[in-house]
Amino acid sequence: MIDLDYAKLRATPVATDPFPHVVVRQFVPPAALDRVLADLPPLNKRGSFPPDAVRLGPAARDLMAAMEGPDLRAAIAERFSLDLGGAPTMVTMRGWTSERDGRIHCDSLAKRVTVLLYLNRPGDAWSRQDGCLRLLRGPDDLEDYAVEVPPVDGTLLIFPNGPTTWHGHRQFVGPRYSIQLNYMTTDQKARSEMRRHRISAFVKRLTHAA
Repeated sequence: MIDLDYAKLRATPVATDPFPHVVVRQFVPPAALDRVLADLPPLNKRGSFPPDAVRLGPAARDLMAAMEGPDLRAAIAERFSLDLGGAPTMVTMRGWTSERDGRIHCDSLAKRVTVLLYLNRPGDAWSRQDGCLRLLRGPDDLEDYAVEVPPVDGTLLIFPNGPTTWHGHRQFVGPRYSIQLNYMTTDQKARSEMRRHRISAFVKRLTHAA
């Protein structure tokens, strides 16, 4: 099992600017993060990969299991006063960011809650604010942000989705590891997205096995 800092998550107030969210630094404590980083495979192409489509070491597999586990679900439900008891989950990981990534967007409303966990070391690019996720006040200006989240040190970002949950980041090209967990709705749109997710997992698993 991997030790994650649920106590820190429960103690972190929900911020409201520009929309409700929680940022938890070192949600993955340093010693645990060292083990996870050693167990991540090189992902030298753009795109989101279902965890079972890539080869993960034991610590990384434990982290993936914890992300979909009951402790994190309960803590998120508590922080945002949500009922997530029957919400399906969808998990993907990314390891490479290209010049096509980071454009301003809102997530699909089939995703009730977005959870992002960043698995990178501090570096010069993040110090220059390249690739640091920004929570934006509107859809038109990447510089009009309330919060900027460097994608480092096991930082956890959580926000319920809505029509104004705009976010994006300045261009960065290179390795940038993250896990995205979504608690989904149960409508047809969500079922369609999850069906595409399963097909993608199957195809990418075959590709990586070849």
